[in-house]
Amino acid sequence: MFREIRYTKQKLSEEECVKILEKGTSGVLSLLSDDGYPYGVPISYVYHDSVLYFHGNRTGHKIDAIRNCEKASFCVIEKDQVIPSELTTYYRSVIAFGKVRILEEEAEKRKALLFLAGKYAPGSDEFSKAYVEKQLARTCVIECSVEHMTGKQAIELVQTGGKNEL
Repeated sequence: MFREIRYTKQKLSEEECVKILEKGTSGVLSLLSDDGYPYGVPISYVYHDSVLYFHGNRTGHKIDAIRNCEKASFCVIEKDQVIPSELTTYYRSVIAFGKVRILEEEAEKRKALLFLAGKYAPGSDEFSKAYVEKQLARTCVIECSVEHMTGKQAIELVQTGGKNEL
C-alpha cells in the first residue's frame, strides 16, 4: 500500500525516524482539500506511542480537510544544511502517513493536550494542567495514527556517519 524508499542506502531506520519525530518541534501536515487540491499546513505537534497529536482552532481549512478525508501525511525536517560549495543540501527528514481524526471526548483531548504541554513547556505540570483545563472546551485536538513512515538522509551524511554538522 505504501511505497518503499528507492535509495535504500539513504534510508533511516525506524528508530532514527522515531527520534526525529520525538525531537522535532514543527512539521507540515498535508491533507486532501477542496476540489482535490493538496493542503499543507505548518504545525506544532507531539509524537507519542505511534500517534501524532496536533491542536488548533475548531473551524477552518485544516478542519474542513480532515472532515473531507481521513488520510494524511506529516513531514518533519531535522536537518537542512545548504552546502554552496557542493551545490547540495545535507538533509535528514521523516514522512509519516496515517489517518487523522478529531478527538471529541474530553479525556482524550486532555491527555493529548498534556502531551503537547509536556513537550513545549517541560517542568510546568501545574501550570500546564490549569491551562489545558481552561482551553479544553475551545480547542480542537487532532490525532494521527501513524500507519507507515519513511526517513531519508543525504548520501553525504550516510558516507560520514552523520558527522557533517554546521
